[in-house]
Amino acid sequence: MTDTFTQESTLPASLVLFGYFQLLDLLTTVGFIVHGVKEANPIVRFALTLAPTPIVGLALVKVAAIAMAFWCSKAGKQKLLGRINVLFAILISWNMFALIAASV
Repeated sequence: MTDTFTQESTLPASLVLFGYFQLLDLLTTVGFIVHGVKEANPIVRFALTLAPTPIVGLALVKVAAIAMAFWCSKAGKQKLLGRINVLFAILISWNMFALIAASV
């Protein structure tokens, strides 16, 4: 019997990081929605209005993003995925800064 806690992950680190960034982006976007801030991304804004609730629309966008990241990973586009991760790191940092600045 193998110990599942000591086995190496079969997912590339860039894909795991992308998933984590999607979760953080979802949380900061919910923070903006709660505070009445309009979504800046037109695709996400469209999904928020099209879905039955904004959270459902946001979740669908995140599922689509993760599906595209899986495709990038399987297609050997690790460099692209790495660049997207840098972009999301910057975006999430900006979102956190904006949420903190708006609360003071």
